[in-house]
Amino acid sequence: MRGRGYGQIRLVTNPFDIGKGSHQVPVGRGKLFLIGGPCVIESEDFTLKMAAGIAAICQRLNMPFIFKSSFDKANRTAITSFRGQELDMGVKILQRVKDEVGVPVLTDIHESYQAEIVAGVVDVLQIPAFLCRQTDLLLAAAATGRAVNVKKGQFLAPWDIQHAVGKLEAGGATNILLTERGTSFGYNTLVVDFRSLPQMREFGYPIVFDATHSVQMPGGQGTTSGGQRQFVPYLARAAAAVGVDALFMEIHETPDTALSDGPNMVPLAHLEALLRQVLSIRAALEAVPPVHFQ
Repeated sequence: MRGRGYGQIRLVTNPFDIGKGSHQVPVGRGKLFLIGGPCVIESEDFTLKMAAGIAAICQRLNMPFIFKSSFDKANRTAITSFRGQELDMGVKILQRVKDEVGVPVLTDIHESYQAEIVAGVVDVLQIPAFLCRQTDLLLAAAATGRAVNVKKGQFLAPWDIQHAVGKLEAGGATNILLTERGTSFGYNTLVVDFRSLPQMREFGYPIVFDATHSVQMPGGQGTTSGGQRQFVPYLARAAAAVGVDALFMEIHETPDTALSDGPNMVPLAHLEALLRQVLSIRAALEAVPPVHFQ
């Protein structure tokens, strides 16, 4: 494994920046940032409203922010599930977020042909957990030159993410993020092994913890996934104590009416209080030297 020591916050061997100007996000340089937004683009107005609301909170907290929302959720449980927008409309809405809110944006792609089109607008291409082994998709994302966030599959050991990293590097990517989102545990349940965060960080790239998908219950409501959002604060605080580079949280104004992933999304009204707790833990961790032993 490459990298420099378990538990260190600052020593990422491959730091980079995302976005431009006053909203540029330093990645792997010691400052915790947020990747967040509604699971899926429900409408243009709602997406812009959510982006502006989250950005305002992060600005008050001096916390860098990347807006996330999916133009299409191709991996929904049932054929009747809401998937989002058509590609062209989704990209148009994300462009408005960049232009009007001024923050970098992230969205996922599911097919190789989407990479070049989406990269014309977004700052980060996300590889869904279910697709993290798809070689052609990874290579297509790498070829765009955009930052790539790979979600570790629920079925992978932490050290197996090295193969996704190797494929991205073979495609020329250097601006890579690796996201933990829980591991399958029996039926309809995920668990988080927090050892995976320093283990994946040993590959030299910044590590993201997905606090909301980690409490998801895949297929847990029959035709939709369930979730236990009440546990998000516990996992987010734990990840901050471990020393991640970013938190990923899906956020919604009224999660109970959300069209996708409502049961595991963070209510916007509670976001600021949660982030204040997380940042307090991070500050305490940074105030003392890291501890390492074999």
